Amino acid sequence: MRPQAQAGAPLRQLELDRYWSDQMAKPRYADPRSLVKHGFKVYSQADEDGIIQEIFKRIGQTNRTFIEFGVESGIECSTVKLLVEGWNGLWIEMAPESVQSIRQRFAEFIAEKRLRVTQSKVTAENINALIADTGIGGEIDLLSVDIDGNDYWVWQAITQVRPRVAVVEYNATLRPPMSLTVPYEPDKAWDTTNFFGASLEALTRLGRRKGYRLVGCSFSGVNAFFVRDDLCGDKFLEPATAEMHYEPPRYYFQPSAGHRPNPGRYVSIEE
Repeated sequence: MRPQAQAGAPLRQLELDRYWSDQMAKPRYADPRSLVKHGFKVYSQADEDGIIQEIFKRIGQTNRTFIEFGVESGIECSTVKLLVEGWNGLWIEMAPESVQSIRQRFAEFIAEKRLRVTQSKVTAENINALIADTGIGGEIDLLSVDIDGNDYWVWQAITQVRPRVAVVEYNATLRPPMSLTVPYEPDKAWDTTNFFGASLEALTRLGRRKGYRLVGCSFSGVNAFFVRDDLCGDKFLEPATAEMHYEPPRYYFQPSAGHRPNPGRYVSIEE
């Protein structure tokens, strides 16, 4: 990922480039098992596309099935690149206008039954039923959780699927060793402050209980990546702790993919 200067960014482009180079020279980034330097954006919010690609390069793919909730209109999320590449899966989104936009923009993928879309608020009480109603169950390749609030509690509740990889938004303002999450309130909406979600330490502890290892975070400090214990081996940077993998809130480091995103049904060219 190469940081791009945005309007109003606190650093100029030259300073961003210098800062990026200085950070990547540090031992934990220079280690070949580190994921951060592999990050890039095609359709994701930040550098998640590249990190997800690198994770599956290391552990392989199985049924190429994903689930993501909190996708808004779908043009900027963690699984749309996978959809364009031939994966299939489920998106759950609460806002009716966003779901309508998805059904229009991704009509071909929906018609091919490669994308299922459910309009619903996600809670700890309903998440397993929402997934089961689509016929998805058991092992899948990827789960992405980004609902700006009850992320911890919803991930904890999921039993209908056992993802090989989980991408979960964390609150980077809560630095290790803080192990905190907002209290569970199924109807609470994000108020745009830093009172949201869970700290990386809290998610790391939950992941450990569920059988997952923290393997990295996005450089912008938005998402954490977890891989199921039985798949990790020595493929990722150790120790798998929040202290090792934590990235601070660098929300101004949003990589550019060039043109305005417009996910479409490309034609795959084989050998």
